Amino acid sequence: MELRDLIVTPLLLIVVYGVAYFVRPRVTDINTSRYFFPALTLKIFGAIALGFIYQFYYSGGDTFNFHTHGSRQIWLAFSESLTAGLKLLMGGADQVGIYKYTSRIVFYGDPQSYFVVKIAGLLDLITFSSYSATGVLFSLWSFAGAWALYLTFYKRYRHLHLYLAICSLFIPSVVFWGSGILKDTLVLGALGLATYSVDLIFVQQKVNGSRIALLLLSVYIIFSVKLFILQAFLPAVVLWIGYKKIMSSPSVMVRVLVFPFLLGGGVLLSYWMVNKVGENDARYAVENIARTAQVTAYDIGFYTGRDAGSGYSLGELDGTLASMITKMPQAVNVSLFRPYLWEVKNPLMLLSALEGTLLLVLVLYILFSVRLKLFSLLNNPDVIFTLVFALIIAFAVGITSYNFGTLTRYRIPMLPYFTISLVLIYFRNSERKLAQLDNKE
Repeated sequence: MELRDLIVTPLLLIVVYGVAYFVRPRVTDINTSRYFFPALTLKIFGAIALGFIYQFYYSGGDTFNFHTHGSRQIWLAFSESLTAGLKLLMGGADQVGIYKYTSRIVFYGDPQSYFVVKIAGLLDLITFSSYSATGVLFSLWSFAGAWALYLTFYKRYRHLHLYLAICSLFIPSVVFWGSGILKDTLVLGALGLATYSVDLIFVQQKVNGSRIALLLLSVYIIFSVKLFILQAFLPAVVLWIGYKKIMSSPSVMVRVLVFPFLLGGGVLLSYWMVNKVGENDARYAVENIARTAQVTAYDIGFYTGRDAGSGYSLGELDGTLASMITKMPQAVNVSLFRPYLWEVKNPLMLLSALEGTLLLVLVLYILFSVRLKLFSLLNNPDVIFTLVFALIIAFAVGITSYNFGTLTRYRIPMLPYFTISLVLIYFRNSERKLAQLDNKE
């Protein structure tokens, strides 16, 4: 945070809110317009607050390295030489004349992290390398994705606009960790926009060039930043589209006959897609995923994150798929509900623990309300998609984090989807109860 932040950021905010004022009528209606500016403001606040936390609480960290020891060097390169700046953005083999910049970029050797640095570097050209202003622009991307995710489900469940808004726009940890200059911000925005595009193109079959371009851009960003998120998203999408096709048939007999074939085909297609996505990175190849999970978990839990004082363990991982599968219930549990209140060791952990406790109470309440009717409620393709994607992510981050601080950030992509699935399950059950009462009358 510097003097330039106090000059550039207020000017940018005037522009942002001015544009938002004209955009809101085009993307809202009488139900949703009330949430637009509060959600946007919270995202912007989250981006700026994240900078303060990293500067004054952590005294450094990822967002600091993405900007001060990252995109700032690209901005400096452009201010001195257009050729040097372009070389840094292209990231090619030609390093002539740019070593003095690359040597100061912490994440230069990490393609996924350097992708974030390059995005921030492009935005720095607009914001004069003001951290808070660049963070605000990151938050706008995240807000766009969150709003797109909200609209995806709102248009089918308009009576649930408040609950869907809470899930999509107002979960505290998602607002905070998904708004600043971080990988998670780019992924969150891309996920929401990808979900919105998939729904329009494949579910509603409203195809046009701009929607295809938006989907390709979103998938490319997820692929470039967090490959495993894409590997979780694609199988859930295949299941969503296939299940939607089955449920659209008016004949129960057709549904029963087609389901096994569609399920088998979906599994094979998902396997091919996951393998295809990971073929350029050996760590994410299907046969190496278990080994990657083991290495990542031990690195975060016992090396890079050992001084954080917030480690956890699910037991020994031996690098085999069988070992991972046996840890699945524990991994999902830790992602959704931990740290527990008695595991709290710092203020940020307390916030995460309170959120996890509230989520646990909601899950137990909904399970108690639905009881044995849960499986009958899973015939909703939207529930299948959101729940499957959320549980895959919960398993993946729970088995690989081994540190509550890291886990809090890694799990935020699945929280909107998981809570949306809870809302749809609960209110579908409530509506069935009301329908049964009306029939009795």
